[in-house]
Amino acid sequence: MPTPPSRRLALITGASLALLAGCGSSSDSGSDASGSQSPAASTAVPVVASTNVYGDIARQIGGAKVDVTSIIADPDQDPHSYEADTQNQLALSKAKVVIENGGGYDDFVDRMLKSGNSSAEVINAVKVSGKTAPKGGELNEHVWYDFPTVARIADRIAAALGKADPANAAGFTKNAETFKAKLRPLETKEARIKKDHGGDAVAITEPVPLYMIEASGLKNATPAEFSEAIEEGDDVSARTLQATLALFSDKQVKALVYNEQTSGPQTEKAEAAAKAAGIPVVPVTETLPKGKDYLGWMTANVDALASALDK
Repeated sequence: MPTPPSRRLALITGASLALLAGCGSSSDSGSDASGSQSPAASTAVPVVASTNVYGDIARQIGGAKVDVTSIIADPDQDPHSYEADTQNQLALSKAKVVIENGGGYDDFVDRMLKSGNSSAEVINAVKVSGKTAPKGGELNEHVWYDFPTVARIADRIAAALGKADPANAAGFTKNAETFKAKLRPLETKEARIKKDHGGDAVAITEPVPLYMIEASGLKNATPAEFSEAIEEGDDVSARTLQATLALFSDKQVKALVYNEQTSGPQTEKAEAAAKAAGIPVVPVTETLPKGKDYLGWMTANVDALASALDK
């Protein structure tokens, strides 16, 4: 679901060009998906990604022909509370390809591009996904947990890089095909979970992993008021919290899928209740953990979910 105004990144104009929202602490910038500047020749295509998730995908497709900067690269930070700065503005001004999530997740990218009169080709992951808000509901913008969407994003990245560097277009296309081939086993793993556990109920703390959960044939039993309040950074009502904790004490769910990057008192109570009831907790994050690439990260997530349900 889209990040509400209370949690959305807000661009504060002025000398600092800082974005302030939530508790707000800075993450590394000027880095590739592993958190360091990607080695590249001076002729490499400059690419800026809003998070290291998309930065890593761009690096896998572009290889040494791209120079990737991932604005949000700290796995310990809530991306909703990111502070952008003039270094980010400078990187965006030089980029030929920009990859953003969209859907209200990283609005600061569009604002900075507009203020800098950028001519970069912008890839908006939510628009590529084609996903829209369900009737009467809100869009779940965490599309990088949806593998068919990620495959389409890979194609768009290859096309954009090929446009920026026509001499290497065939190589970018080939790398995208290789990347997509490595995505297919993840979908196979989800299909296996669906076959073995289709219809089983799980709980979440936020909508971050919902696309993975839905593709695995699982039912999200969490009260909407709980996950919405957590995503908005609001307090959960006592009644809603009680209903959520009852999922574990009454053993109504088979697992808790827990977003480690936005933990707080209410989510910690849910985690404690799950553990006390012997219900497995599956931790997930919104950005790449250190030392992981996208494929390794998502493989670990799907495997952890399968293992929890098999217990």
